[in-house]
Amino acid sequence: MNVEWNTLPRTAWDAFHAARPAPLQQSWAYGDALAALGVRIERAALHVDGQLAGVAQFIVRRVAGYLALASCGHGPVWAAQLPAAQRAEGYRLLRRSLPVRPLRIALFSPDTTLEAAREETRGLWRVMTGTSTVRIDLQQPEPALRAALDGKWRNRLVKAQADARLDVRCNADRAACERLLAHEQAQRAARRFHGLPTAFVPAFLQASAPGPGFLVASARIDRALEAGMLFLLHGRAATYHVGWSGEAGRSANAHNRLLWEAMCTLRDRGIAELDLGGVNGDDLPGITRFKLGTGGRLLTFAGTFHR
Repeated sequence: MNVEWNTLPRTAWDAFHAARPAPLQQSWAYGDALAALGVRIERAALHVDGQLAGVAQFIVRRVAGYLALASCGHGPVWAAQLPAAQRAEGYRLLRRSLPVRPLRIALFSPDTTLEAAREETRGLWRVMTGTSTVRIDLQQPEPALRAALDGKWRNRLVKAQADARLDVRCNADRAACERLLAHEQAQRAARRFHGLPTAFVPAFLQASAPGPGFLVASARIDRALEAGMLFLLHGRAATYHVGWSGEAGRSANAHNRLLWEAMCTLRDRGIAELDLGGVNGDDLPGITRFKLGTGGRLLTFAGTFHR
């Protein structure tokens, strides 16, 4: 196995991702969007016998001016069926060849469970426990997706579908995206929570061109926006990014209908997997119940590793 840094063309990187539902954080557009915001990005390609066996995108940040933290979030992304021993070798090569001057720390957060990552991360130290998410397999027939919904979740969906006041749309509407981001910015200020800067989304859409790179599901009542959800598209996968609802939208169960309509639209467009993002039953019980109610798979990641 050998590793090359910052030489793999985007076409090859995107093709590798398109062969599987790969995570947002390892997509080329994600890296380019952060680079546009001033973040340093390093990209590695690992080959076995001349064949691309894995890719790894690192975010590099300086701490205290002299220590570099290079973080491979939800990666590396490996070729299917690559043995755990070769993956372990890949971690070793990435750590040793990382093109960042000492002092440096390389962090890996595999996009899988602790049990699945046990062999490939042997010899690494687990320095942080993993977060959890809910992922929905959109390759199922629509009746199977609907049957997987929790009963209460499905009842709210039925009520929202019967509400004639709701004007629901799912498309790549830039104006709707901008309005939703404005609501998201106000929501963050009111609730005092943080995430990727809202400037990330325009940068991601620019980096995703010529494809749209996103889907907005919006609900209007009497022409006024009452709820919305933004999904970012990357290869054969989509990731829920932000959502907002006004009081009228909440009372109409708009988010149940929006998420269902988005699931069906993404499925029809060939998206294989939808990642609903973080869940935390202790801090965000309502959001966690909502996401789990979709019938998606709860996935707790292995955590962050270092050596």
